[in-house]
Amino acid sequence: MVQLNDLPVAVLGAGPVGLAAASHLFQRGLRPIIFERGLEAGANLNTYRHVRLFSPWQYNIDKAARQLLERHGWRAPAEDGLPTAGELLDSYLAPLSKVPELAGALKLGHKIIQVTRQGFDKVKSRGRELAPFVIRVAGPDGEADYLARAVIDATGTWSNPNPLGANGIPALGEKELHDRIAYGMPDVAGGQRSDYAGKRTLVVGAGHSAAGTLLALAELAESVPGTSIVWATRGDQLARVFGGGEADGLPARGQLGLRLKALRDSGKLELHTNFRMVALQEWAGAITVVCDKPDGQQQVINEVDRIVAATGARPNLDLTREMRVRHDPWLESTDALAPLIDPNEHSCGTVRPHGHRELAHPEAGYYAVGAKSYGRAPNFLMATGYEQVRSVVARLAGDMAAADDVQLDLPETGVCNTRLAYEGEAEPGDGCCGGPAIDAGTACCALDEAEKAKGQPGCSSSAACSPRSKAGACCI
Repeated sequence: MVQLNDLPVAVLGAGPVGLAAASHLFQRGLRPIIFERGLEAGANLNTYRHVRLFSPWQYNIDKAARQLLERHGWRAPAEDGLPTAGELLDSYLAPLSKVPELAGALKLGHKIIQVTRQGFDKVKSRGRELAPFVIRVAGPDGEADYLARAVIDATGTWSNPNPLGANGIPALGEKELHDRIAYGMPDVAGGQRSDYAGKRTLVVGAGHSAAGTLLALAELAESVPGTSIVWATRGDQLARVFGGGEADGLPARGQLGLRLKALRDSGKLELHTNFRMVALQEWAGAITVVCDKPDGQQQVINEVDRIVAATGARPNLDLTREMRVRHDPWLESTDALAPLIDPNEHSCGTVRPHGHRELAHPEAGYYAVGAKSYGRAPNFLMATGYEQVRSVVARLAGDMAAADDVQLDLPETGVCNTRLAYEGEAEPGDGCCGGPAIDAGTACCALDEAEKAKGQPGCSSSAACSPRSKAGACCI
């Protein structure tokens, strides 16, 4: 009979967080087996390699991975440099995937189909925690099962984008027009320039991906006559995407928002707010986009040639259909993490330090980490994932002191206030838990005793709090 402790730890995904997990496993004397659906490590990064990150190298390199690389003569880039996604891949992830300690454990071109327990479906309990995990994958030679003692799921969300439809499902006609829709961040000024030059492009979304694409389109429009830009957002409050400017702990992120605000103010793009898309229709070779407005009226955007859906992404929960996992019912994040990151409650780009305890599921030995741990919540940073996997691996190694010593130092966004983060859902002056808005830079809903003494409702004022707030979201 196979002994559980003789088996490797399965790492699902060879992106930055997955390879960091594998590095920590090796450092702890645990054997990883790494599955990556792409033909190279960090394959998702290659799809937006043209994009310059707003986090400098100091936040992008995991400590255990650095030690492993430096053992083989690697030299880290300057900490304050801002890499593109391609540079992160070429200068860090690719070399990391090739160090002998990890290269032999890496299985490229292996797509995860399902994760379960050997001999156990979801219902059966007795002896469950002693059974190995079964990882079913589709590889170059067909489907196969691999056994593991534990699973670190770093499959992310990038390859599972949200649809354009404001109802959470594809807009009518979206599937039929898929060849004219790009999800994520297409290289509009480079490799895909011909698709957008001289065209009328609609960008949907109010996050950093939308901002980057809008600015790239604006540069294209300066050099190619007939190129026009339309921007549509589901809400009408743009403070989150414009960001904290000079107050942002990541200057490049702050500048991105300032440049987008200047573009909006310049009148060089057509802006539609409160635009909740419901249908796409092709007419005379162009796309007509239909939305339902909050007042019940319909509005259309006519003569669109291309659409960029910068609407975020969601985790693939089908992988763990036969396991005992518990997800937050609306974010689809790890259940215990949800109150800390819910964008309905706060707009902070940072999150309280968290590790193996917040990432654990009822299925002992399974952990979702990285962007997947956040579910549909935005603003995930690689540094968060690196600390997550450090804690999880320490737990798997039995070092509870290190596993519980979670420390996370992230740069502030400069827009951490108490307004609800979803656009159009907060009235001016409204604060978390029904309290008054607090100045930017003040911790979300962290009212101290002096403030409470002035009559401001704190988190104990349950009558003023939302259901999520009662779960503790305000007290971060």
